Amino acid sequence: MDVRGLVRAARWVGPVDGVRVWSASWRRHRSDVRGLPPGGPARARVPGGALGAEPGPGGGTVRFARSRLLVRVFVGGAVFCGWDGAEPGPSYALGGELPEADVRAVLEPDQDGWRLVSERTTVLVSRQGAVEFRTPGGVLLRRDLPPRWWDRAGSGAGDARWVQRSELPADARFFGLGGRARGARLPAGAYRLWSTGRGGWPSSGERPLPGGEPGHPAVPVHTVVSDAGCHMVLHDCSREGLLTLHDGAEGAGSGHDRPAGCELAADGGPLRYWVLTGPPARLTRGWVALTGAPALPPLWALGHHHRRRGARDVREVTGTVEGHLGHGLPLAAVHLGPEHLEGGRAFTVDGKRFPGLRGFGAGAGGAAGEGVRLVSAVVPAVRAGAGCAVYEEGSAADAFVRDARGAVVRGAAPPGGTGRRGGGVVWPDFTDAAVRHWWGGLYGGLLEQGFSGVWHEGDEPWAAGAFGERTLPRSARHSLEGRGGDHREAHNVYGLQMARAAHRGLRGLRPGVRPFLVPGAGWAGVHRYGPVRVGGAGADWEGLRGSLSALLGLGLSGVPLAGADVPALPERGGAELFVRWMQLGSLLPFLRTCSGADAAEPWRPGAEPWRFGAGALAAVREAFARREELMPYLYTVAHTAHRAGVPWVRPVWWHEPEDRALREVGDAFLVGGSLLVAPVTEPGAVSREVRLPRGRWYDRATGAVYRGPGRVVVRTPLSRLPVLVRAGAVLPVAAAGGGVELEVWAPEPGRRGMGLLIRDGGDGWDAPVVERFTSRLVDGRVLVVREGADGEGGEDGAGYPVRVCGAPLPE
Repeated sequence: MDVRGLVRAARWVGPVDGVRVWSASWRRHRSDVRGLPPGGPARARVPGGALGAEPGPGGGTVRFARSRLLVRVFVGGAVFCGWDGAEPGPSYALGGELPEADVRAVLEPDQDGWRLVSERTTVLVSRQGAVEFRTPGGVLLRRDLPPRWWDRAGSGAGDARWVQRSELPADARFFGLGGRARGARLPAGAYRLWSTGRGGWPSSGERPLPGGEPGHPAVPVHTVVSDAGCHMVLHDCSREGLLTLHDGAEGAGSGHDRPAGCELAADGGPLRYWVLTGPPARLTRGWVALTGAPALPPLWALGHHHRRRGARDVREVTGTVEGHLGHGLPLAAVHLGPEHLEGGRAFTVDGKRFPGLRGFGAGAGGAAGEGVRLVSAVVPAVRAGAGCAVYEEGSAADAFVRDARGAVVRGAAPPGGTGRRGGGVVWPDFTDAAVRHWWGGLYGGLLEQGFSGVWHEGDEPWAAGAFGERTLPRSARHSLEGRGGDHREAHNVYGLQMARAAHRGLRGLRPGVRPFLVPGAGWAGVHRYGPVRVGGAGADWEGLRGSLSALLGLGLSGVPLAGADVPALPERGGAELFVRWMQLGSLLPFLRTCSGADAAEPWRPGAEPWRFGAGALAAVREAFARREELMPYLYTVAHTAHRAGVPWVRPVWWHEPEDRALREVGDAFLVGGSLLVAPVTEPGAVSREVRLPRGRWYDRATGAVYRGPGRVVVRTPLSRLPVLVRAGAVLPVAAAGGGVELEVWAPEPGRRGMGLLIRDGGDGWDAPVVERFTSRLVDGRVLVVREGADGEGGEDGAGYPVRVCGAPLPE
């Protein structure tokens, strides 16, 4: 038994609840001992020598003495590699039908094996099982060495542990893995591919989890950038894995390069992966073609959201709304946690404490203010016991996860939360299509209660907090779409499948309205269901920097829309930290602030902007005003993410991956292609250094001009967030009297600027209107032209008011 786990549980929830948690953990431990295959000796295996190859559509199969490899190229440029009979589908990452094979790619003999040539990538397979990915010009991007398996005697297919090592160029830099980045990129080290979300114990303000793992979504995707080019890799195995990264070193003078490398070790499951190559924008287009388009939130969802933690009744919710609106702070929605449930039962509302919620959710006003909507938290843990309709329906439908003996898995409940009394809690099996259909229909009750959207909490299931982990028994049985399997394979995709059930349910309940769903857990493909939130990095300056790193990592993992919760900072955090965090959040896709009782220190009130004084309130109000002004541009960025998978938060090297210095920048980012944001992440800073991409840049607030590439120093007063605009940019912004106007920044002589405006009618599925603009200098003045117009419209912008900013230089 793990004594430290018992002590940890008692510290989190107190002695009585700690004993209950410890008991559940012990039951889980015993269940795994009985239900998992026994350990024992294992025999190592490698592919062996090649025996031959069989061409097929888009590639073919290479047979080795002790394994076989399927290599196939698909339309869109994705290359699939699967060992030991692993096929491209079914795959939770893809979430739909496979793209068509690229029949132009043919597997043919080569000097030391076989070669597969496609439009974007050349794949070489050696006779020993090594796989190389090269550019069309022959430059090496990645070399995967022959894998090694350890087959256990008596174990079934898929239980063999395996390791695959890869070599990359010496200058390669790694990015991605969901929210696992620390700084500009993924530093050398080991990264566990096992989802560890923020739901459960301890509170959402927890420090990084044991082993240094932050409580951010883990996505098994990483992007590699080097002088040779860029490529993205999806490790399509949901079993637990450990990815170890090694930085390379370039030889000095006549010395040899030491290649960078990565090593993936997995505890079973298929050895299959996908590789995309090309510039960053091409990678994201290929990712969307492979895995599906990111979900586009409704227009109102890009506004300011606020979570009222620990609300005891509707008066506190109303007071929160009136406090924001009364202080001149815009508010789009209020998020309620599980505290609004009736008796802890799922999909209910306590009518005595929270009456009249429909007035909020209709978006039509009410006592608190016009247009403020309600968003409800949904947890997968269902209270077990008589009187819970969801439990009774699920039991009748056999919808809950069972253990290896056939009994429903039950776990201890969170302190004061769902299922505290009675039979504990149980979990639906979201890997069963019938269960997803049933669960998705339950969201209709929330819509009837007046909620306009949902956010998921605790969607990485946990049964207890002891023994160092928060998970169901690994031996618990899941449907896995009829294939059957255990929680070792289902854990990482559990939250993904819960989001899938919710998204499809909400679409079916309101076919004409785009759903608003915020998943908390993630895996490859979570972008199809809604913007992902990150948090749990700590309510301090380190947490602020960690959240920014996580957002950059998610964008380079195929999750283009993500946002960071602004934590409910107690007064000890200080006004400066609060303002800087709010300024950063004001330019993120999902902006949610928090207030209410602090779970860690319930005697301290949460922090609203007006609690920090007039200066902090004015700075926050200014940040929100800038967000509202930029809303046409921001919604255009959201549409671009939906169409092409381009991240909202982009690294500064996005357009110049060949610039090595830009690859190391992690404290600044691009929003769209025109804005460079330089948030303040250190206390007491009155200025900061920014490394700029090439070209001319303007300070949007002061008009100061900077020249890149290189380092510049910008002023960072507490009253504003430094935002730079690319020369020639055509920004669609909100006009003072309503509507849209074009904010045009003077282009460089002899160069053209660009801009894009995507106008959306609101929350439905109507096709948006796309308009493109160009800007250039003509006879010393700025000319704006809408593409596709019959003639050049001068400065009228083809019907839009134009405001020229920045001093044009002579041609």
